Amino acid sequence: MDIHELSAVELAAALQRGEVAPREVATHFLDRIARLDDGLGAFTEVTAARALAAADRLGRPDPTRPLWGLPLADKDLTARAGVPTRYGSRAFAAYVPVASDPLALALDELGAVSLGKTSTPEFGMTGYTESRVAPPARNPWDPATGAGGSSGGAAVAVSAGLLPAAPASDGGGSIRIPAATVGVVGIKPSRGRLPIGSGLDAPGGLSVAGPIARTVEDAAFLLDALVASAPYTYATRAPGRGPFAAAARCDPGRLRVGVTTVTPWDGWTDTALDRAARAAFDRGIALLEAAGHDVSDADWQPRGYPELFTTIWRASAARIPVADDRLDLDLEPLTAWLVREGRALAAERVLAAYAAATVFERETIAAFAPFDVVLTPALAQSPRPVGWYDQDDPERNFAQQCSYAPHTSFVNVSGLPALTVPLLPDASGRPVSVQLIGRPGGEGTIIAVAAQLEAARGPLPRPPVAA
Repeated sequence: MDIHELSAVELAAALQRGEVAPREVATHFLDRIARLDDGLGAFTEVTAARALAAADRLGRPDPTRPLWGLPLADKDLTARAGVPTRYGSRAFAAYVPVASDPLALALDELGAVSLGKTSTPEFGMTGYTESRVAPPARNPWDPATGAGGSSGGAAVAVSAGLLPAAPASDGGGSIRIPAATVGVVGIKPSRGRLPIGSGLDAPGGLSVAGPIARTVEDAAFLLDALVASAPYTYATRAPGRGPFAAAARCDPGRLRVGVTTVTPWDGWTDTALDRAARAAFDRGIALLEAAGHDVSDADWQPRGYPELFTTIWRASAARIPVADDRLDLDLEPLTAWLVREGRALAAERVLAAYAAATVFERETIAAFAPFDVVLTPALAQSPRPVGWYDQDDPERNFAQQCSYAPHTSFVNVSGLPALTVPLLPDASGRPVSVQLIGRPGGEGTIIAVAAQLEAARGPLPRPPVAA
């Protein structure tokens, strides 16, 4: 079996046992990136020499460092000293930071070997990964279609076997959308779960770090490492316990599962499920019932969401560090519009949106409280062609994003844990996913249920490029 065919858990164990060396593993994945990534756009920067030097510095296997020798990569929103960090933007096309962000430092301490930077849209603002400083991230199942976003490059790298797993971030679906698009697993942790990328320091508490991997156990393994990545610097952490990789190997018992296709965007844009999304959702219900869970409809009637989220989305763009007189020169039209809109918002309107988000969070948690897990579709539509999103009409562009993925952003507003797991292939063979949402701090439960679904559905095909 080739190195890239091993799961992340298997590869980490082989490294710790000394069966393979960090340089050997890094070289294997660097060779795959050099051979395959030109048509995929997973990476914006490959740091081969740095990676091999880092692998050589690791010395002997170290069981206290769970990611020892494992090749990963930084999403291009994470600064790493000495490595170009473009944030998907022409405004930072020549930027090379002198200091690393905490997440990059933590991954180094955990023993990971960074192979470079994975692609993201401009400042991670969209649910598709197409920027003007890098090729678009393309779906390995059909390169004419996009990979979703904003962690599109990370998802492509995992799906195509260019990385065994990848750290990413999610402020409105940015882990789950691309993971579902390319048929891998993505976990958005609870707000406050991680000591780095907790969401507690993000506008509206929306954006959290999390893992993308090929299997539920691999994603849970990387989540465990991220949870252990640093001492907690906040007084609050999400309730519940790991290690989460162990949950992927446990029987969750009989659970109460709510199911819903309701989205908070209903009536604001088209949120209808296409045939493949509906089939995956129905398959998820059937597998949950067959596993003995108590499955029933979730009575959820969200209110006032489009206004609060679109306000917070625009307000978050106001912080992008580009001067007003440089917006049209340095930024893409959608981002420039968002920055202008955000900077023009009255403080009263922004504060009202944050207050409304708190009410929405409480009402959603209360509506989901009768259930251990809530099942929703992951996406409403099949992958969109590269270039499909409107570049001239920003409001239509956002509506298109919400039509594609109407079930993700409300989970960020609510601070809940969620994951996407592929369930069945569509007519082309591409795996189609569902989303599982947990209670606050309920990562272990949704991981256990996702692993149960994964086992029940059986093996799925992998994209031809991953062979």
